[in-house]
Amino acid sequence: MNPMLVARAQGLFNAGGGAWALLCLRGFERHFGPRRMKQEQDWLVRTVSGLLVACGWSQLRACPAPECLAQARRLGLGTALTLLAVDLVYVPTGTVRRGHTLDAVIEAGWLVAWWRCGPLPPVPSTRRSPLSLSLPAAAPAQASGPHS
Repeated sequence: MNPMLVARAQGLFNAGGGAWALLCLRGFERHFGPRRMKQEQDWLVRTVSGLLVACGWSQLRACPAPECLAQARRLGLGTALTLLAVDLVYVPTGTVRRGHTLDAVIEAGWLVAWWRCGPLPPVPSTRRSPLSLSLPAAAPAQASGPHS
């Protein structure tokens, strides 16, 4: 399977799903059910939705370079695993509506799609420590004098 295609498709799904709850919370709640403590949880729905839009946007903007695809894959696996775990824990307990069962199937599908992509090409090892500063290297000092 083509990792670029998976990144774009999942990015569209995540961004679209996140935007749905941000733009039309009532429509989102008609499908997934209203929150029990509605006012207290609307902020949480909007926060998760915003994060899904950001992840989806990053996946949609991924370039075909190995490091870009690796980042899109990490975002894709992270969002799919997180949403799948939430669905698997809270649907059986009745905390969320059964409509989340379909979401669990879709999230599992994203995991399978990424798995079917196989290993991505290696990323060039130009990694820096996250604590290092990105300062330009100092220019070599030039000797001044009669022998330079």
